[in-house]
Amino acid sequence: MADFETGLARTPANHQPLTPLLFLERAAAVFPEHVAVVHGTLRRPYKELRDRCVRLASALAQRGIGRGDTVAAMLPNIPEMLECHYGVPMAGAVLNTLNTRLDAATIAYILDHGEAKAIIVDREFIPLLRIALTQTKSRPLVIEVEDPEASEQARANTMGAPGYEALLAEGDPGFAWLLPEDEWDAITLNYTSGTTGKPKGVVYHHRGAQLLATGNVLSASMARHPVYLWTLPMFHCNGWCFPWTVTAVAGTHVCLRAVRGPTMWELMAEHGVTHLCGAPVVMATLLDTPAAQKRDLKGQVQFVVAGAPPPESVLAAMRAAGFAVLHVYGLTECYGPSVVNEWKSAWNELPAGEQAKLMARQGVRYQALDALDVIDPGTMRPVPADGATMGEVMMRGNVVMKGYLKDDKATQAAFAGGWFHTGDLAVKYPDGYIQLKDRSKDIIISGGENISSIEVEEALYKHPAVMLAAVVAKPDDKWGEVPCAFVELKPEATATEAELIAHCRQHMAPFKAPKQIVFSELPRTSTGKIQKHALRSQMRGT
Repeated sequence: MADFETGLARTPANHQPLTPLLFLERAAAVFPEHVAVVHGTLRRPYKELRDRCVRLASALAQRGIGRGDTVAAMLPNIPEMLECHYGVPMAGAVLNTLNTRLDAATIAYILDHGEAKAIIVDREFIPLLRIALTQTKSRPLVIEVEDPEASEQARANTMGAPGYEALLAEGDPGFAWLLPEDEWDAITLNYTSGTTGKPKGVVYHHRGAQLLATGNVLSASMARHPVYLWTLPMFHCNGWCFPWTVTAVAGTHVCLRAVRGPTMWELMAEHGVTHLCGAPVVMATLLDTPAAQKRDLKGQVQFVVAGAPPPESVLAAMRAAGFAVLHVYGLTECYGPSVVNEWKSAWNELPAGEQAKLMARQGVRYQALDALDVIDPGTMRPVPADGATMGEVMMRGNVVMKGYLKDDKATQAAFAGGWFHTGDLAVKYPDGYIQLKDRSKDIIISGGENISSIEVEEALYKHPAVMLAAVVAKPDDKWGEVPCAFVELKPEATATEAELIAHCRQHMAPFKAPKQIVFSELPRTSTGKIQKHALRSQMRGT
């Protein structure tokens, strides 16, 4: 037997840690003048983008921020947010992108739990951050971003903190930025919406980020120099790793502060956009744009959608408008999308109804994911591939998180039996494609954001008139699904729908509040447990 180990050790010449940071170095070296970033009137080539990212790393290092430190970012989809995805880890630090729709108390918790040493904030969100900082134990360095594309009112907000451009001016573009010492090193920290209690901090490593980013290239059929429109928030699973994906193929990042139909059509037409990602609400926004404000597209646009599958009518309308739809599925814990509905050309010959049924399936594993299956969590054996037997979706591979920050118990539970337990229930078809059927964690996915039904129920129970409450997902053409609350009031108590919704909005981020309240006696089991499945059926009209 040949000896394949002796004298064949790993050395710097033949083994380096995987990291997506090198995508930027290559793009800047090979395509220095190619437009990397578009934002309003700004056109920034790759050489300049690279230098700004390295300046950011250098400036952070001069401020004492280095390996293992956390830097938070509270930014919309603007060039500075893209730069944070490179500059922060180039300093050896870990990027924590904050969901700008969260309430101040949750932001305060995340800043403390993640031990942020600094926070880079767009001036639009300074009023929210100011409230959050009154509730934190830590006092991170605040760096303000004044985006010329923001409203005058937003730009007027200030805490008197250092400005982002001034910070970059302190940095050196020749700085010897830090590669990870190990590809297992943390690159980003993302917080889940949480099913109970506080949100959990999901830790990504450089290896997973690099692999998922290249997996996106394959799944989204990206050729060299794609033009990507930033509709998906970069704070959400690091924009599904597309800040690194687009750069890997020297593409153009077209930034967008807010998702507005006319603006999206204008940018797609002007810049020849080839790809964008988002929840079903983005599709609805595009299709609902008045005809006079739509523009002719230069070619077919690949729309990568996650969340509730698009209905047949929406798929037909998207095709007619010039879009090819790709359905993906994933979680924060697997870097965003790791399952894709690989569309087969033969399916194009099927009737529209059959195509819609096939599109509703979540699909098969990404190339970057080692294993995907639907497993009985009790026996840890795969369920039959009959399209009917339900089990839990489980994953295994290099694009699964390192674990939950400071939560060994939750990490061990998530990885029990050598698989990542998603908590989503699904069936598996004979061809290996999976389809979600329910969510064991009672999560509602609205506009691409997770909402815990338990959190909404807890808010309702704080109202003195509420005796029982159950929150389920209600299908919604715009948002995919929204929270609907079934409420049973205490005897002789009174409350209106508007009153309860306003009450919830006072106790959580407004987007989490129920959009509808149904007053009725709640169905219960013989032991008194509320039968949510009956309420879900009522919402679906089944």
